[in-house]
Amino acid sequence: MSHLCRTVPVFLLTALILSGCSGQEEASNAPPRPNIILIVADDLGYGDLGSYGQDHIQTPHLDQMAEEGLRFTQFYSGSTVCAPSRSVLMTGQHTGRTPIRGNEEVMPIGQQPLPDSTITVAEVLQEAGYTTGAFGKWGLGAPGSVGVPHRQGFDRFYGYIGQRRAHFYWPEFLFESSRDSLRRVPLQGNEVDDSAPPNFQHPGSGPPLRRATYSHDAIIEQALSFIDTHSQSDSPFFAYLPVTIPHASLSVPDDALAPYLNADGNSVFDETPFSGNHYTAQPTPKAAYAAMISRLDQGVGRLLDRVESNGVAENTLVLFTSDNGPHEEGGYQPAYFNSNGPLRGSKRDLYEGGIRVPQIAWWPGRVPAGRTTALPSYFGDYMRTFAALAGTPPPDGIDSISLVPTLVGDSAQQAAHDHLYWEFRGRQAVRQGPWKAVRDSIGGGTPELYNLNADPAESENVADAHPDIVTRMTTLMNEAHTPR
Repeated sequence: MSHLCRTVPVFLLTALILSGCSGQEEASNAPPRPNIILIVADDLGYGDLGSYGQDHIQTPHLDQMAEEGLRFTQFYSGSTVCAPSRSVLMTGQHTGRTPIRGNEEVMPIGQQPLPDSTITVAEVLQEAGYTTGAFGKWGLGAPGSVGVPHRQGFDRFYGYIGQRRAHFYWPEFLFESSRDSLRRVPLQGNEVDDSAPPNFQHPGSGPPLRRATYSHDAIIEQALSFIDTHSQSDSPFFAYLPVTIPHASLSVPDDALAPYLNADGNSVFDETPFSGNHYTAQPTPKAAYAAMISRLDQGVGRLLDRVESNGVAENTLVLFTSDNGPHEEGGYQPAYFNSNGPLRGSKRDLYEGGIRVPQIAWWPGRVPAGRTTALPSYFGDYMRTFAALAGTPPPDGIDSISLVPTLVGDSAQQAAHDHLYWEFRGRQAVRQGPWKAVRDSIGGGTPELYNLNADPAESENVADAHPDIVTRMTTLMNEAHTPR
């Protein structure tokens, strides 16, 4: 990459964007509404990127993106697993209120659908004149349901509809949709064995017999094509990339694995082979995990370069994040590479390691380079942020703040959350200021309490020393949960 940031007067940009948020329009001097590209990795940990302290995995493009943009250090996913995290992102509502709160499958392919009444961030942007595309793993509906992408605000979709098939990177087909249809698209040269074993269940997701087209690469190519097409348009675009890397199975093309192998073909790491279960067997899970993240990094570099070569970098906001903390599946353990950084827990936990994730913002000339922010924020904030950028009002009933002031370097104008809330499988967590409470039972149980400023690793439960704060946090948890 050769991106160089150029600055513009921050006060002017902020004033223009805030005026758009209030419904007022500036006929002159207002910058065009930006294109928005949101890249969401799958199960990437807080500590998996070089810019967040990783020493073993090569992520040069994302590290350069951080150098040229803004790095968030206290940004949170919507949930600690895939579907509810995506539901929070789409609706701007936390998991106490968003429609999808768990990974509930619909057989043979798909998940519990978003209701037809849902107002998604894609619909808000679509109504504001954006062309919208999604590329990767959807996980919020099933074929034939109201939850498919073209019924939730996307003009175009390419990728996996359901989550289970997205565990495998050499499928026989992916899905493609336009505004009114969903169809299967073959992946050239791939052939799978659907006869074994029975736990694969979903058609086209058995063990690979022939590997020719890596699904992640196909997804990136489709996203690049979308960006190429709509970079030449008079209307802005929203490209949502919920990619599948580095979720298990741990599987990657040979050329991606090569940097993590010695001259004799063995892994540079001390490996414990994974014999396989539901996920694909992998003799070198550490090398494969690292190679998957490097493959993702390569794709991000291609996307940024394409934005620049198309001449739209100064009118395109690119955000990179992850849907939850690192997984412990397919032979991988987060301790291998310190994937959760200094944080406790991983995927499926409501401790910081399960929900605090990287976020990098890049927008040459708009987002000042080389900065960090410790603003507590989360997936739900995309709704109000993107609406503000588009100059359109967000829907009512959301749990969202606009991050625009922080993005453009005017933190004095930044609103803040009173608190952030999560729930999953009966557990609850709430953060207010430096305080974080976690409990095992909705409406009951004894909360644990942590001071994140003093103890980001959540190693010392200080509930007994602060009964008044525990009472306050318990009230917040009780009020946040809305029964479905």
